[in-house]
Amino acid sequence: MKNLNRCQKLIWLMLIVFLIGMIILFIKIQFEASYYIVNSNSKSLGLVYDRYKDVIFDNDADYDSQYEWGHFRDVGNLIGDASGQTTNTLVARNSEKLNNYSFTQGTNFSDGQASIYTTLDHDANQKVYNAFGSKDGCAIAYNYKTGEILVCVSKPSVDPVIGYDDLAEGSLLCKAFIKTVPGSTQKVSTLIAAVENYGVDKVDSLEYVCNGIYTNISGDDIKCHNLNGHGTENITEAFANSCNTYFAQLVEDSSFGLNSIIKTFKSLGYTINDEESSTFLINGIKVQTASTTLTDTTDFNTQWGCIGQGETMISPCQLMMWQSAIANKSGKSTYPYLIDHVVNVNGKEYDQAITEYTDSLFSTATAEKVYDIMVSNGVNNYSYSIPNYTLGIKSGTAQVENGDKENSLLVGFDTNEEHPIAFCILIEDKNDGNLTTESIANVILNSLD
Repeated sequence: MKNLNRCQKLIWLMLIVFLIGMIILFIKIQFEASYYIVNSNSKSLGLVYDRYKDVIFDNDADYDSQYEWGHFRDVGNLIGDASGQTTNTLVARNSEKLNNYSFTQGTNFSDGQASIYTTLDHDANQKVYNAFGSKDGCAIAYNYKTGEILVCVSKPSVDPVIGYDDLAEGSLLCKAFIKTVPGSTQKVSTLIAAVENYGVDKVDSLEYVCNGIYTNISGDDIKCHNLNGHGTENITEAFANSCNTYFAQLVEDSSFGLNSIIKTFKSLGYTINDEESSTFLINGIKVQTASTTLTDTTDFNTQWGCIGQGETMISPCQLMMWQSAIANKSGKSTYPYLIDHVVNVNGKEYDQAITEYTDSLFSTATAEKVYDIMVSNGVNNYSYSIPNYTLGIKSGTAQVENGDKENSLLVGFDTNEEHPIAFCILIEDKNDGNLTTESIANVILNSLD
């Protein structure tokens, strides 16, 4: 009898272990099946929408019956597709969210349509894309209060529906997330460092003379774009004039100091000197972080880097983000995002976006002072070329390809809290044509108004 009881207990134990194992297996399959399906040749992906439910990704798109020709070109290197041709894109980084497979009902049941709803305004994006005409470059704009990316254009681009034959170089990359020479838009960072170091009151007393060329302590010449010189300037005037010789003298001033500059730049997110370059993520998309070389404030390369040339590199996305820390007068950047929310294959909404901020990059007092200087520049120098808006703004010209070409950049923000747009625009090889960053800014602001 005892042996029989022991056998019964053993059988019951084996049945319990078996049932537990089956439950674990079922749960594991339920959760992991979608991963294997979405990474197989049998995958079925849902749709990606803009903020107004316009389709901006459809893996089964057909131009003959569904969409106008070129419907996806403006977002091709940002949204991507399922082919694997573009890797640093929204679809590539979030393919599991688009999985159209249900463990219980397969891939072909009538209500199965996984979807990603983005923050993009596709109509505005297309207008900005078209405004570039034959020129290459990029433009990115977001709501500096919420973090919603509204426009993100990079040219040349690709339309995944048309295919990948005969693509121009750079078509598969979204340049908004890739580091570039910032030109004088870098002076925003150097201005922030100066205000942080000297304080709001003292920074106004910093005056230097621009004669067109400044020979620094090391004997190297820093040239201003105005070789006739700007005369004696304070920091607000020098920022508006984008005066290279003023900023060279500012950096060289012994009361500023290399450590103060490095401290602020690191707070902003730069990697300095030999530090390993890094990235941060926006919904899985990698964004390259700013980098520069700062060794000696009397050295040409250090001064030139603080002016926006030399070895200084920044992505347009990060340039835009710093604008939010100024526009909000908080010293904290609003973290950008592309995905507003996701709907799974069973119709359940999840991953609802929330507004997040970086740690403090600089003080609120500095943010308010830089805000005033940038808005003064916008009102006095851009109200004609970008009418109807009161902007904080800074332009830049970046020498690239060993000085053989020049890129044009523009960063800024709208002061209107009911139209809280911050942006960065890059036009490549600016001298080959008549397109201006101001004209692109007008399209962005008017399209999002």
